[in-house]
Amino acid sequence: MLTRRVIPCLDVKNGRNVRGVKFSADIDAGDPVELAARYDREGADELVFYDITASAEDRNIMVDLVEKVASQVFIPLTVGGGIRTTEDMHRMLRSGAEKISINSAAHQNPDVIREGADRFGAQCIVLSIDALRDPESLTPRWTVYLNGGRVATSLDAVEVAQQGEELGAGELVLNSIDADGTRDGYDTDLLRTVSDTVSIPVIASGGAGSLEHLRDAITVGHAHAVLAASIFHFEVFSIRQAKEFMASAGLPMRLDPYRPDAP
Repeated sequence: MLTRRVIPCLDVKNGRNVRGVKFSADIDAGDPVELAARYDREGADELVFYDITASAEDRNIMVDLVEKVASQVFIPLTVGGGIRTTEDMHRMLRSGAEKISINSAAHQNPDVIREGADRFGAQCIVLSIDALRDPESLTPRWTVYLNGGRVATSLDAVEVAQQGEELGAGELVLNSIDADGTRDGYDTDLLRTVSDTVSIPVIASGGAGSLEHLRDAITVGHAHAVLAASIFHFEVFSIRQAKEFMASAGLPMRLDPYRPDAP
């Protein structure tokens, strides 16, 4: 079985890390550079950096801040927000990112997924999907939203995930808008539906409030990795606690801090 990953997420707005409920992003959660250094020390498997207002504000991502965050970590860094072209991707890779997360632009122009995979390799391309459960649907259905959950589309999240894999995305981040920031647990129905439909890794996002939630995202939701923010930013749990708990549940985890020259 592949090693499972614990991935803290930095949601950055105006140069600060922020958190809220259901994409509200209204609570200051610290300095992203300092948090990045802490998560590297604690043994996170990867780190995700989202410039959460870049797409909505129609601007480029904050390159200088990405560079500062990248300088603090040995772990792989994924960067997203306002990335629209392969040139944007290249700029982030030069700034220290190992992977590029594309969201709104990929749903508006899916060919950018193929272009990125062809130029940089599928392992660099992460398709992020912000999904809201459709309360009027007779069968479980989730609608894709753009611009940080601000703009609804007619796109079905499961179909978008399948298309993303076909176009060359190397993995998916599946964000539940319903669960985001609530600490009530991930949407395991959404996770399982998508994970069982695609063959690329799915990263669970939105709703982590307990160590059991992290475990369930993998054992019940069939995710390959868990992304969390509030429980780590506000030190409800440490990365080490999360990984030891999941290891005790029988999930294969890397317990030693990541180093690029490690065996």
